[in-house]
Amino acid sequence: MAFVTQDQIQKFHEDGFLLLEHFFTAEECESMRRQMQHIVAGMEGPPHCRTEFSTRPEEQLQAQGSSDYFLTSGDKIRFFFEKGVLDERGNFLIPKEKSLSKIGHALHAYDPVFKQITHSSKVQELGRKLGLEKPVVVQSMYIFKQPRIGGEVTPHQDATFLHTEPLGRILGFWIALEDATLENGCLWFIPGSHTSGITRRMVRAASGASTCVEFVGSERVYEDSQFIPLPISKGGLILIHGEVVHKSEQNCSESSRHVFTFHVMEAKDTSWSKENWLQPTPELPFPSLYT
Repeated sequence: MAFVTQDQIQKFHEDGFLLLEHFFTAEECESMRRQMQHIVAGMEGPPHCRTEFSTRPEEQLQAQGSSDYFLTSGDKIRFFFEKGVLDERGNFLIPKEKSLSKIGHALHAYDPVFKQITHSSKVQELGRKLGLEKPVVVQSMYIFKQPRIGGEVTPHQDATFLHTEPLGRILGFWIALEDATLENGCLWFIPGSHTSGITRRMVRAASGASTCVEFVGSERVYEDSQFIPLPISKGGLILIHGEVVHKSEQNCSESSRHVFTFHVMEAKDTSWSKENWLQPTPELPFPSLYT
């Protein structure tokens, strides 16, 4: 693993993100991809559970908000699909392995391969370098970004969905399992945008509402010119501050862009919002990153 320098950590604090090339080996990436093929091969998923995943607010509320399947996925391994891959009866229009948007949100807890990566000694060492004292893992996802149909992810801050008091306690680890390029939908960031707080939150709706989640506040408007792209090769890791603004474009290329990502919270002197869609459960309290 590339040794992380103080200069790099300083740069992370300035920019709100940090790119570490070749953090994981090709072999580690392949082990995650093989394990995911195995998980997908065993996927049944009754039609009513087939939730399409979207990052557009109105579609988000409609698809995920009315769906307990999404809301109760924090301590399970569940399947979310791209738009337009299912017919009205919930049957696949394309091969199922090409239809998935992501799988979440507890791979880190229940799958041996992803658990081992999440708690790997180099991740723990990086946490210590960053000064994390009591980091806990709150969620994980495998993102497929399918060829030609991998949807765009609109500009957002992770703390909109994973809110803490105080802010600044959420950190994303984003691992490229294939090269992420301009063509297949690499991440784009606004450097330094992690210092102005957040203006929008996704919260659990009051009981009896037509959706399970709702947005409070509104997203700021960002200019395309503010973003810089961050292409990264297979095995690379991007650290993402919880308040940095980032996005990715639709994948219009012929190649997928598989990623494993997980979020960590510094639990020391931090409270996790009871209004977050994701909540620890008796079955799965947030596990410590350090083992």
